[in-house]
Amino acid sequence: MQQIQVHEHCKLKRYIWELPVRWCHWVNALSLVILAATGAFIAHPFSVAHSASDFVMGWVRFIHFTFAYIFTISVVSRIIWAFTGNRYAGWREFFPMRTVKGREKLRDMFRYYLFMTHQVPETVGHNPLAATAYFAVYCIYLAMILTGFAMYALHAPGGAMYRAMGFMYAIFSIPMLHLVHHALPWLLLGFVINHIYSAWLMDIKEHGAEISSMFSGYKFTLKREHED
Repeated sequence: MQQIQVHEHCKLKRYIWELPVRWCHWVNALSLVILAATGAFIAHPFSVAHSASDFVMGWVRFIHFTFAYIFTISVVSRIIWAFTGNRYAGWREFFPMRTVKGREKLRDMFRYYLFMTHQVPETVGHNPLAATAYFAVYCIYLAMILTGFAMYALHAPGGAMYRAMGFMYAIFSIPMLHLVHHALPWLLLGFVINHIYSAWLMDIKEHGAEISSMFSGYKFTLKREHED
């Protein structure tokens, strides 16, 4: 059940982000950092060992593959929660253009980011522009997962994973798999920079605990937003 309590200055303290949402958010963040670092080393290795017995590349690949599984579990869990969680985690939030009200909020947020208005369009959960971006990001996540496991399965041609990834080999050549898998993180890097800046901006403009809400689950919103 949604928890609401009155806060000072006519604001409501509302429980927005459920625990699974917050866990997936931070697991994804940690996984992406480690995957990017280890992936960069795998793509462009350099000598850091005293001898071959140090097995540096082996350990780096092991860490990369371990966090690939962790990341995959987290992404799949978040997708499942989009159909089982509260309204703010629901899949409908990621398609704001399906309703007139959603399109209006999307337009207002777009105008704000283009400096066409100084009025911040307050939203309780994801703002429509961010939600649309998150949908695109999860598409990138899935593409990274599929291309990554398709490359990983090449170590055992004919194995179960290789057969499961057969459709990927029909779509991409092996060099193209590598190119796509290595190119997508650069798109995510651009998103992360914008994501951090936007969260910090909204935290300042709305005074709604945008950043801390991803730790506590609670945001402060105007009463009028609750009445919409």
